[in-house]
Amino acid sequence: MSSVQIKPNVYWVGAVDWNIRTFHGPAYSTPRGTTYNAYLVVDDQITLVDTVYGPFAEDLIRHIGEIIDPSKIDNVIINHIESDHIGAFPEIMKLNPKAKVYATANAEKGIKKLFFTDYNITVVKTGDSINTGKYTFSFIEAPMLHWPDSMFTYISELKLLLPNDAFGQHYASNFRFADEVDLGLVMFEAQKYYANILNPFSRLVLKKLEEVAELGLEIDMIAPSHGFIWRGNPEVIIEAYQRWAQGAAEKKIVIAYDTMWQSTAKLAHALLEGVTDAGYRGILYQISKSDHNDIITNIFDARGVFIGSPTYYNDTLTTVSPLLDELIGLKAEGKFGLAFGSQGWAGGAAKTIEAKLKSAGVELAAPAFTVKWVPTEEELDQARSLARSILS
Repeated sequence: MSSVQIKPNVYWVGAVDWNIRTFHGPAYSTPRGTTYNAYLVVDDQITLVDTVYGPFAEDLIRHIGEIIDPSKIDNVIINHIESDHIGAFPEIMKLNPKAKVYATANAEKGIKKLFFTDYNITVVKTGDSINTGKYTFSFIEAPMLHWPDSMFTYISELKLLLPNDAFGQHYASNFRFADEVDLGLVMFEAQKYYANILNPFSRLVLKKLEEVAELGLEIDMIAPSHGFIWRGNPEVIIEAYQRWAQGAAEKKIVIAYDTMWQSTAKLAHALLEGVTDAGYRGILYQISKSDHNDIITNIFDARGVFIGSPTYYNDTLTTVSPLLDELIGLKAEGKFGLAFGSQGWAGGAAKTIEAKLKSAGVELAAPAFTVKWVPTEEELDQARSLARSILS
């Protein structure tokens, strides 16, 4: 890969990670890989906005070297201090020990604890700006989008917003712009990112979108820190964020279950038939054979979620609880839910599911639907009828 000019005097100098398959430890699946985007702005003063994950520092320095001497950087802007964006920061500072560093107060504290070094950091806040010659860099604090230190950088003369993680996607490619690839896939990955990371902060997202609108910023390009750059029509992703933050839901039900001897699976399929009869789109997942992040992504914009498990030692199968725990952390407020499953001589799984759905903010649409041993045809009909009645 080589550096890519994205605007006059602005270059993508990041790195592509083709092989990463999980992110945030094992918490987030990245089957399409990812990118670590950093941007170099050439002016009277040379400015680097963000860096890359540490193992890719050589790529960053090589890409900068295609444009300028990597030791001639005057300013380094740190929008976010997570390792995938600041990992190569020490290498940049070794080459540019006199460079001025700009970051939020929370970022300054974090940088000291991450690297045990006192860098020359200028703390900035919303309303602050620097001028590098032709260009003005304005800073907009964005706490909890998605860390307390996060901020956006805006270059007014270029109508360019550099929001770090916001509006990004985990997607490795040799192309840099969203309009160069399948937009449907890009939007799915953007929604997956929002659902699995930003959803708990949706109120803050809405406030930040309103704040940006009130600032009257002219934006014709959004260059995030992961995935593709939005050019020409950045409203596509801005409007999507507004919908997602407002909790807009499709006429869709997600049925996620696991099964021991196929009894709960039979109930899941019967419920799906009832969902279909009611005119809803149904999506069926066997949890142990599915990507949790994809399940969460589809639950995110569904109206309802049905979770099923047989009873195993008075509880759910061990594959089911982690999904429910993720829902609690990420929140599923405004949705309705149903617990279902099979049991032998004693139950327990349905109670756990109901309790955790409530903790996630889900309103139970009906009492748990459970059967003993193998469901009869009559019980399967009851499951179909229950789904239809919930959705009628």
